[in-house]
Amino acid sequence: MYCCVTGSENEMKKLFTADDFMVAFISALGYGFGETIARISGWSELMCIAASFAVGIVLEEIIGGIVFSKAVQKNMNRRMLTFAAILLVFLLGQYISVKWMGTSLAEYLQEEILFVVGLPMIGFVVNLLLRGYRAWKIRKVYGDGSRGYVFDLKEEDIEETNRENRPITGEYDEELAVKTRTGIFVGEKQKKIICYLGIPYAEPPVGELRWRAPVSLPASDAVFEAKNFGASAIQVEHEGSILKKHRQSEDCLSLNICIGSKKAEGKRPVLVLFHHGDFTFGGTADPLMYGADYINDHQDIVFVSFNYRLGIFGFIDFSEVPGGDAYPDAANLGLLDQVAALEWIRENISAFGGDPDRITVLGFDAGATSILMLASCGRAKGLFQKAFVFNGNLATAYDSPDGSRALAGNLLKETQTSTMEELLKLDTKTLKDAAQRLWQDMCAPTCDGNWIPVDVDQAYRDKAASGIEFIIGIPADETGVLRSFLGRKKFDDFVSSGMTVIRQYADDSLAGEIREFMETQKKLSGESEARAKLIEQWLAIREYRSAARLSEGGNKVRLLYWNEKALIEKLGTGTVDAAASLLGNEDALQMYGSVIHQDLAEILQKLLEKFVNGDTLQLYPNEIGGVDAIDWKAFPRALVVSDDRLYCETIEDRLTEVKGLLDFMVR
Repeated sequence: MYCCVTGSENEMKKLFTADDFMVAFISALGYGFGETIARISGWSELMCIAASFAVGIVLEEIIGGIVFSKAVQKNMNRRMLTFAAILLVFLLGQYISVKWMGTSLAEYLQEEILFVVGLPMIGFVVNLLLRGYRAWKIRKVYGDGSRGYVFDLKEEDIEETNRENRPITGEYDEELAVKTRTGIFVGEKQKKIICYLGIPYAEPPVGELRWRAPVSLPASDAVFEAKNFGASAIQVEHEGSILKKHRQSEDCLSLNICIGSKKAEGKRPVLVLFHHGDFTFGGTADPLMYGADYINDHQDIVFVSFNYRLGIFGFIDFSEVPGGDAYPDAANLGLLDQVAALEWIRENISAFGGDPDRITVLGFDAGATSILMLASCGRAKGLFQKAFVFNGNLATAYDSPDGSRALAGNLLKETQTSTMEELLKLDTKTLKDAAQRLWQDMCAPTCDGNWIPVDVDQAYRDKAASGIEFIIGIPADETGVLRSFLGRKKFDDFVSSGMTVIRQYADDSLAGEIREFMETQKKLSGESEARAKLIEQWLAIREYRSAARLSEGGNKVRLLYWNEKALIEKLGTGTVDAAASLLGNEDALQMYGSVIHQDLAEILQKLLEKFVNGDTLQLYPNEIGGVDAIDWKAFPRALVVSDDRLYCETIEDRLTEVKGLLDFMVR
């Protein structure tokens, strides 16, 4: 399970490194001298054992601190000199022990080496058994995965998640209270962290503010609970969405903050999560998006997540509807909500110990696409300095307002209205029901030439995203994940729409390659799976193109290629496993039908921590126990996550079997 990545093409799994053996030499010397000297001094058997452990453990701590220090690990020459010095010290100790004490330290060394090898092996076996047991339990629930995601939620858990924050008029715990410009919020301590949940970052977009740009909250000294998640956005309830039973409201513009309870000397960097979904569903109350476990293990970071408007409440163009000219921002309201959240964070995060000048954004699916679009948006300039986007795809946004305008026309038909005035009079449930029926019409941001450039790729080339460092994650098996979220019918509709788009852009040569690919794949897995596989390859290439264009514009870009094998093949892997691994949400991942790889997750979380802190994306030998060096090379090389190991290589030839598609999309 442990892995070694040195930047070469030939990688290997490891349980222990040369560094561990070197520490064992000095530890053996300490245990041996401790016991021998005590025995010569006439101490009792019990005292000899105590002396042995005392000296051995102290020397192990001292030499371990030296061997695993950055000063040694960063420099190969220092590392080799340290190893040589350790061997020399042991040989000298052995000579002294044999010549003057009549005792060889070889037996102690043998015992120590067995300990160094045996303990990780035991841990490996235990983890393997635990993982096997968890996998067995998951397969009992999911079977072959053909039903998609299924969630057995307890009523008490649903009730707890649906609790609402209340104003506080009496006494409150001032140690858990944080004063911001917009109010005083009293959080809740959980083990080593403090969470502040459901903090409003803009006025509720209800009544006259429906379909209008977010409005800043006024200054306030009022005191509020911040112990419960805010309402999720009104959303389409797909078959595999976990938030069906979470309260939903148009009043959904809230955020959540997790911090370490230990006081920090300086301001901490901030990690802001943009939740997943397809712009019609999702939210921060999804356990997959929690940040508590990550902050529990990474106390020097402040974690923030937030909700934004979805579906017809966040992405619809009313410009051709009578009265729609009064709602010019409706096509991209979800993105404007995201900007408003980032502005609130910049203004108030220092009160929570965060550094407003060190903001890293992390997004999955629709959240990742949002980040890619905001990177080209002048309004969002300077609101974040680093971006980790996983499965973000500009192909899932409208490249012109036409599609979003058509959605508005269909909404009028569904609701039997003809003007904005009539739409505004409709209640939330009527609009939600209409959105459920109109899902296939697609709600997404629009490259409108106002908030978002008409050609985002060209904007990247023209340095619109300058100053932002990127990690772009590309999944190899995301279609299973999307099918599990949407359900089979909606997924097939999605694939059909994608095939239509591909055919529109394909010239004769490319169309011929596609037909040949489809014929071959249909024989292997059937037409439905062949179409899904082509769409997956098309989306992967589109993500790769974003990385290429950003690199051309001078941005620092690194790729991550998620090629892990799914625990249950039909559920797929990608966004769900990557999100859980990066955030440490083990229990949530089991709910989604998979099991976390603890060692792999530890490595990825450490790399995320380094990215957020502005450190070099490199793990030095044994910086994580049992793991050798990892050097994450820049684009076009990628860090490949594959079957419990990591390695670096270029991935262009992995993205598609239709080479003409790659040439068409990337060159």
